[in-house]
Amino acid sequence: MRNRLTIANPNGVGYRIPGCRASSLRLEWQQEQTVLFGTVADRLGEYEDLGSIEEEAAQEQENQEDQYDENTDEERKIRMKLNRLVSTSRMDHATWLEYRKKGIGGSDAGSICGLNPYATAISVYQDKTQEEITEKADNESMRQGRDLEEYVARRFMEETGKKVRRANSIFYMEENPFMLANVDRLIVGENAGLECKTASAYSADKWKDGHIPESYEIQCHHYMAVTGADAWYIACVILGREFVWRKIERDESVIQMLIEVEKDFWNNNVLAKKMPAPDGSEAADKILSEYFKNSDPDKVVPLIGFDEKLKRRSEILELQDKLDQEKKQIEQEVKLFMEDAEKADSDKYSITWKSIVSSRVDSKKLKADHPDIYKEYAKESSSRRFTVKEIA
Repeated sequence: MRNRLTIANPNGVGYRIPGCRASSLRLEWQQEQTVLFGTVADRLGEYEDLGSIEEEAAQEQENQEDQYDENTDEERKIRMKLNRLVSTSRMDHATWLEYRKKGIGGSDAGSICGLNPYATAISVYQDKTQEEITEKADNESMRQGRDLEEYVARRFMEETGKKVRRANSIFYMEENPFMLANVDRLIVGENAGLECKTASAYSADKWKDGHIPESYEIQCHHYMAVTGADAWYIACVILGREFVWRKIERDESVIQMLIEVEKDFWNNNVLAKKMPAPDGSEAADKILSEYFKNSDPDKVVPLIGFDEKLKRRSEILELQDKLDQEKKQIEQEVKLFMEDAEKADSDKYSITWKSIVSSRVDSKKLKADHPDIYKEYAKESSSRRFTVKEIA
């Protein structure tokens, strides 16, 4: 066990750090904040370097294993191929974001392979190529994922009896240095790692019957490719519902496919500064609008190679109109059946047709009657309208 850095006060209230003298303290004002130097800061830094309780438990487990096999650590290094790019133990967030641009990480893999419903290859391309580092807008789901990571790791240890430790590093693949891994945990005594996830109750079905969301599964294969691990565990707390964990065995065919996909993306898109092909997602639509915000009214380009695709687009629109009409007809038949009833139930469906009162501003009337007020509160927005007109 490590030595304590604090001792209880004689009155039993609070703690103190011994070995601190007034001469060892120094306060400075730097970059609009007070900075403490001296023994107190040094001791606290030493404490942080010792790591969390789970790391301590993992270290104890490693020490016990070393009694049985003095070559354990060396063998693990050879098998896992842990090539450290940089330590993250004292890395600030801005620096971490900068390192993310240096290669493809595990969370990027699903997007590049088209398996992530929330991000695309185009969005990864944007992250890697834009000069300014722009942090993605944080939301409650993302914060819960970060804050609950340690809880998920602890629950995994409780459920499995295994020990885990932090890596505190960004690793790279020696054969393909652009493939990076910032893993959540490594499993003590196994050639494996752990990915920690959280999910809402609405996503519970994605974990039923031993299933794993595809984007997460490919993320774990990415980590196995980079580290040389034989397996990767994934644990998830489904908020308010349950805790689940799975083990993903190494699959060389999947890993080789993934390496080729990532290599092609890195060489032919990121390094070549060539945007990947769009995939029809809203994310791709948004990024294209951001990249090409303004149109040049004097610029006309010859449209080559799109006739068949635009013909197909027209066919899809026609089919879409027919499907929309059929959908509306079904809804109208149900409404006719319900008459003035607010709710209708069957063994398979529950339908509501509620009266809703809404209030909206009549912008046309406001503009006509009070043009000054309308002008004061009107908000201009700029966008590009895409239209297709068949000439012949």
